[in-house]
Parts: sequence; C-alpha cells; structure tokens
Amino acid sequence: MVTMKDIALKTGVSTATVSRVLNGKDQGRIKPEIAREVRHQAEVLGYTINPIARGLRTNRSHMIGLISDAIATTPYAGRIILGAQDAARAFGYLLTVVNTGDDAELEHEQITMMRRYGVDGFLYATMYNQIRTLPDALDGCATVMVDAEDADGQCPSIGPDEWGIGKDATNRLLAAGCTRIAYFGCPPVLIAQPRRLAGYEAALDHAGIAPENRLALTVDENVNGAQRAATVFDAGADGIFCFNDVRVRFIYEEAERRGLHIGQDVSVVSVDNFELLAGFFEPRLTSIELPHYEMGYWGACKLISMIEGRDLSDALDTVVTDAVMPDLSVDHGHIRCAIIEKESVRQAS
Repeated sequence: MVTMKDIALKTGVSTATVSRVLNGKDQGRIKPEIAREVRHQAEVLGYTINPIARGLRTNRSHMIGLISDAIATTPYAGRIILGAQDAARAFGYLLTVVNTGDDAELEHEQITMMRRYGVDGFLYATMYNQIRTLPDALDGCATVMVDAEDADGQCPSIGPDEWGIGKDATNRLLAAGCTRIAYFGCPPVLIAQPRRLAGYEAALDHAGIAPENRLALTVDENVNGAQRAATVFDAGADGIFCFNDVRVRFIYEEAERRGLHIGQDVSVVSVDNFELLAGFFEPRLTSIELPHYEMGYWGACKLISMIEGRDLSDALDTVVTDAVMPDLSVDHGHIRCAIIEKESVRQAS
C-alpha cells in the first residue's frame, strides 16, 4: 500500500508537505510547482485517500452535487456534466448528478437528500441560458449556477457571452464582404435573444451600417420559419446570422428554392454547432459552438475554490479549448465562444 512517506521520498519533500498538498491545504504555503509534482507522483504511485478518514479530519465529503432540469438526459448540453466531472476529478472530488425534469418537489427532495449525505456544494445547471431563482433547499450551501443566472444576482454563475456571440457572428459575415446582414432570431422569452441582437447591432454600428428592422427578425420555428426566411431573401440579405442551428434549415430550403448557393451567393453563420444537426446541412455549416464543457469545468473549479477557500485559476490553463474562460475571481462569468469554420461563409475576395 502506497503511503505519504513513499510520495515524500519520491518527490524529495517532507511527509508534512505531502499531507498539506493531498489534503488541499497547500495554497499560499507550498510552491505550485511542488504541489503539482506531489499530485503527479501520488497518481503515478497509485496513492488513494481514505475518503471517510479524510472527511472526519476535514469535515468535508469531497462530493459535489449537480442539479439539472434536463441536461443529464440530453446529448445537447450533457457536456456540462463531462466538464464538471473532469474538474471535480482533478481535485479529488466525486460529482453526483441528479436530473429533476423541472419538477420542484423532486428537486427539493433530491437536494435535501444530497445535503444529508454531506455534499460540500452544488452546481445548479439548466439546459439553456436563463434567469432562475435558486430553490430554498440550497439556502446556506456553496452553489454555482451553470448556463443560468440568479434572479437575485447573489449566486456566482457562468454562461455564454451572448452579446459576444452576436458581435462575433456578425463580424465574421462582415469580414466575408457581406453588407446586408440579417439576424434570424427567436422570440424574446430567451435571455440570449436580446443580447445576441445587441451584439449584432453593435457590430453593424461599428462597421458604419445602420440596422434595418426588416433584416432583424423574430422567428418561431414552429409557426413562421419558412415565411421569415422568404422575408430575409426578399430584403436582399447577403449574409445571415441565425440564432441557432435549428432555424438554419429554413434558410437553406429557401435558398435552394430560389436557386441560390449557400457559401457563395449568401453566407450563413449559426450558433450551437450541434453535431446531430450539422450532418444534414450541405454545404457544412459554420457555427459558433456553445461552451458547454467549459461552463461545466469552470463552474466546478469555481465551486471547489469556494469550498476550499483557495485560488484554482491555474486549473483553467489545462483545458484545451478555443473558447475564452474568465478568471475564477469573477463571480458572474461569461465565456467567449469559438467559431467553428466550415463551408457556409464565402471566401472574401
């Protein structure tokens, strides 16, 4: 059985130093490079901590709970769980996931049960970016909201930079030479809608192009998608920013009906990079990828930093991503999303 003494001998430090690192008490006391080496050697040697004994010493279970409305049952946002799990594992925590189906009674029951098991904190995640009121059952618990914002503005949170999505998508179309850019939006019930619209308008304004009402459309894909797509083309749009990949089919279908070629006659940038849909579009769709994995990872790192009272910002540097995550010192963070280039935007001449 591997002991702390074995790790100390391997790394050339004292047993006390190893103990501080493996019990999460190294912040400000042990050099970061030494702490990393201790954790690395502990993993290489196969050292395992007795969680019950550690819990008695530290009054922590090293478990965090993830409460979700639906993400645990959808491939679409399930990467939030993967990101949170990877971050939790990196710091020796176990992630426990509960899907509530937006059932308030079930949510209260499950949170209460997890608190009885002594979880150290909670991630409260939703399937799409929205403003929510935290349930009373989370009162007094360390909590971070993921892909959601606290209605009271008190709980730390992480979500996509919706304004940046609108700005970056529009700038991409401007860079391709588009001058009449439409926004194929959604009903304003989603907080992403006005923010993406504002980013779109800001990019146009910066380029010296006045936004036109007939080019900024509200689209309900179940009611007026085809009609709105026709309106966009009638208005002479040569570039289209779609709120999400689901709405893109109306643009592709209308372009085909008119004998226009996506990526040549008209350019399209969407949001989601939803793989299950992307395979149906030809030419392949350039889309801004929502940072589900990064939100889960950042949220778990933020939560653990709150639980342990130490800065874990270095952990963000280990994530290979084109998205830009905020520092963990931020309480209400937004992640700058990456554009996944494919074939639906024409090459600038």
